Amino acid sequence: MSTLRDMLYTSAHADRAKALLTLDILENHAAGIGDHSTDDFYKNAEEALSMLVEADDRLEAIEKYLEKKKQVI
Repeated sequence: MSTLRDMLYTSAHADRAKALLTLDILENHAAGIGDHSTDDFYKNAEEALSMLVEADDRLEAIEKYLEKKKQVI
């Protein structure tokens, strides 16, 4: 189960990083985005926020339900 947990954790963590990067680019480097309408900008921001929330929820669920077994010695 640890390999599965690791894969799920890595995937959620990568999505979280992508979302944070997207929000950073939109907030701090919007001029580099190019010819996008305001609607595109807002849509991209909403999608990035949704991805961030979903990734955080996934990470929380992994920690809650798939926590690594602790060895008792």
